[in-house]
Amino acid sequence: MKHILILSTIILFSSIKSPLCAQQNSFIKDYLERLENSHKYLILVAETMPKDKYDFKASPESMTFAENLMHIGYAIDWHSQSLLGERESRDWKTDTIFKVANKSKEELIATIDETFDETIKLIKQFDTTQLDDKLDYFGLNRTKRQIFLLLSDHVTHHRGQMLVYMRLNGLVPPRYVLFQ
Repeated sequence: MKHILILSTIILFSSIKSPLCAQQNSFIKDYLERLENSHKYLILVAETMPKDKYDFKASPESMTFAENLMHIGYAIDWHSQSLLGERESRDWKTDTIFKVANKSKEELIATIDETFDETIKLIKQFDTTQLDDKLDYFGLNRTKRQIFLLLSDHVTHHRGQMLVYMRLNGLVPPRYVLFQ
């Protein structure tokens, strides 16, 4: 009787845990597809903007096109490597990787490209059992799953500003790529 109870418990646990793991793995798979498309589209946007317009900003208090690009990179790095991963956060004030100063258009694009690649690598190895783990996000209690979503929203927000900058300079942004 004891063996039947143990076996029944194992079968019951497996039937509950297995669909949950499949859902979490599906979330990562879907997320990676979206992030990879977002990566390609942002690089296309960055390549399309002429280098002499990288210093353009819509208003004095706004970031430039280049600063938006590097801000996206910094935020991707912070959300993925520091919040989802285990690396200590970079210090925005002293870190030079995501600073625009003295970097060419090509160097800025290479930085964002490498940042996306590192993030995609981290997410492919992400332990999906941590998706519901909670952490402090600017004083709010958020799950790591929410951090994934916040990262995507942030990229979209600043890329949208960059698209407006292109329009304000009489340029036609690259055609929007679906599912990103």
